Amino acid sequence: MLKQIFYSTLVLSIFAITSVQAANMRINPEAKSFRYSTTVEKERPLLDDVTRGLISAYQKNPTDANKQALRKQICINYDKVLAKKKAKLEELRRTAKDQSKIDEMEIIVNEMIADRENRIDQTLSRFTDSRLRPGVRETRDGYLPVLGAATNVSIAYTPVTNEEYAKFIRSTGRKAPKHWNGNTMPAGIAKYPVVNVSYNDARAYCNWLSKMDSDAIYRLPTEKEWEQAAGHMPKDADFNAGGENNSLTPVNTYTKNTISASGAVDMWGNAWEWTSTSKGSYKVIKGGAWNSSRTDCRTEDRNNSRNPNTCYDNVGFRVVREK
Repeated sequence: MLKQIFYSTLVLSIFAITSVQAANMRINPEAKSFRYSTTVEKERPLLDDVTRGLISAYQKNPTDANKQALRKQICINYDKVLAKKKAKLEELRRTAKDQSKIDEMEIIVNEMIADRENRIDQTLSRFTDSRLRPGVRETRDGYLPVLGAATNVSIAYTPVTNEEYAKFIRSTGRKAPKHWNGNTMPAGIAKYPVVNVSYNDARAYCNWLSKMDSDAIYRLPTEKEWEQAAGHMPKDADFNAGGENNSLTPVNTYTKNTISASGAVDMWGNAWEWTSTSKGSYKVIKGGAWNSSRTDCRTEDRNNSRNPNTCYDNVGFRVVREK
């Protein structure tokens, strides 16, 4: 049972991946979007027995010694993955006909080197979170715990949809997105992520939710919280980016193969998501959109921000809850 729990909860994080025998690898035959990149592996390794055992040991006896032993193993796992990526980069330098493939892998390798300590710490915080238990990635009220973040922080299962945003418009009289018919939501887009909403619109929506729920505070996630909730983008994930579709899709289109570390869906591709983190006078956005390259959708990509006063047709938002 422990093996099943930790696999379903944690395998989506790259930091748990180790070099294992082919017999322990599974290939997802239904994954499609990675076909657009030769640098994306087609298999998802299982969590190894050593790491699983150390997680179990810490849960039974959460001492500093057990925590440091687990961190040491996470470092070993991470460095094995990094070595594999470096080898792939060297292979591409010898064989790739398209320089863009080399550039793509070089970005990933350099990012892994520069961000090593942060990613290891993120993984350790997930593995040692007291909320890690059976069913932690199954939502009961539309929100999921962000493992490794503050214990009262959870994140919405999906981005805010047009259907949900319409209730806010009706209740407050706030101006609707510009692609709507006045204040009326167009037919057929109820389950699509709402876009053409500024950062300030998104924050107003959160404040509206908070006023309706006296037991909780709703807000936009910080960049760090968003990354913690997403975890590393699964190798064989499908999502709406990189030529998969030519426009937005419903938020539940790719739920089978696009589940994040927290259990939330649609965190990569489809529509960028506002965060509360500032980058100069701009606000950081995460996750990519339908018209982004797969590489730009990576959780660790930190190169995108937007004017908080402007609405964009490929930027929406997701809510976190403190309770």
